[in-house]
Amino acid sequence: MNWDQIEGKWTQVKGKVKEQWGKLTDDELDVIAGKRDQLIGKIQEKYGLAREEAEKQVKNFERSCQC
Repeated sequence: MNWDQIEGKWTQVKGKVKEQWGKLTDDELDVIAGKRDQLIGKIQEKYGLAREEAEKQVKNFERSCQC
């Protein structure tokens, strides 16, 4: 699934995102609203990761998402 599809189905995908990155709150996920860069930034902030690592995790999520 590509990111445009994930963004379009954000309401359904939020649960899977929360499973993957449990430190993200529902409110944060609502604000992110499927925007890839905002998700990467929040993952960096909450998990103390470098941008490259956060991007890698999001890319892997995108590849594996069967939403």
